[in-house]
Amino acid sequence: MRHLSNIIRLGGKELRSLWSDKVLLVLVIWVFTGGIYVAATATATDIRNAPIGIVDEDHSPLSERIASAFYPPYFLPPVSIQLADADRLLDIGQFTFVLHIPARFERNVLAGKQPVAQLNVDATRMTQAFIGTNYVRNIFTGEIDTFVESRRAETSTPIELKLRYRFNPNLESHWFGSVMEIINNINLLAIILAGAAIIREREHGTLEHLLVMPLTPFEIMSAKVLANGLVIIAAAWFSIEVMIQGVLGVPVEGSVSLFLLGATLYLFSATAIGIFLGTLARSMPQLGLLMILVILPLQMLSGGITPRESMPSLVQDIMLAAPTTHFVSLAQGILYRGAGLDVVWPQFLAIIGIGVVFFLFALARFRRSITLTSL
Repeated sequence: MRHLSNIIRLGGKELRSLWSDKVLLVLVIWVFTGGIYVAATATATDIRNAPIGIVDEDHSPLSERIASAFYPPYFLPPVSIQLADADRLLDIGQFTFVLHIPARFERNVLAGKQPVAQLNVDATRMTQAFIGTNYVRNIFTGEIDTFVESRRAETSTPIELKLRYRFNPNLESHWFGSVMEIINNINLLAIILAGAAIIREREHGTLEHLLVMPLTPFEIMSAKVLANGLVIIAAAWFSIEVMIQGVLGVPVEGSVSLFLLGATLYLFSATAIGIFLGTLARSMPQLGLLMILVILPLQMLSGGITPRESMPSLVQDIMLAAPTTHFVSLAQGILYRGAGLDVVWPQFLAIIGIGVVFFLFALARFRRSITLTSL
């Protein structure tokens, strides 16, 4: 009970220290409010209002049908242009896409031939060009298939393929971006706040005060983990309820409480990493440089940005030792697919096991660090 009392009192001190550090306080508020909104809306990955030009040399019902299939909000109303002007208009940036439909296109399609239409793309608009090319291809082939079927006497086929998007029916990018941003922010702030707490103690000279008090390194470190974890969990809950579900209108499929439980367990690993980095750094700039070397690989290789299946097998195996990999997996399962504890319990066990190892390793490093400080 004495240890628990010491941890609670030290945790209160950590919360007061964070409250007095206005820079970190503003950072916490921003990343779970404005940062979530900006990541979900300003950096959307789906196509919006792409300018497209149509070179129609066929002037047939099929070519008119294809041209009319491009409409807002994905594309601006298509503009009919001449083939001789296509390159110039792409060069000046007036269009991102120019679709060239050659003469006799409809006749060749109905004759069973395979006529070729050309799509010119301004690839300097990289994201819009990459995603929009697939949009144009799907619209183009879809209109041709529908047109051909309507001209055939027998329209039924033994097998008809229907595409259904289970968890994001309209493929809204802000559904994915907002949820992934909160996952990344939990990882980011857990390391920053824990590491900054150690640096703040050292810079303010209060670490020496703690050493002369009847406190153990375990109590000091546990208080930092619990206090910073409490702040992050509270901010994450607020962000999910208010920003994601309220402001952005993104539905959360699973249990928010189960996700917060997984995040709480993950924080023991993440804050342990932050404390370990805090014992290595001697100032906040040094801590920032160290975090770049740690946070970027954790976020990029954990499966949050790129699916793990597309990574080399060696990278996949190495990242199984990182708690972020299992946290991203359980978070996506719960928030996107509505998974319950019966589905994500392996990730929970992995996070607990890795968290214990990381916590004990950071504790040993922290104990050694304050021992050297006292000497």
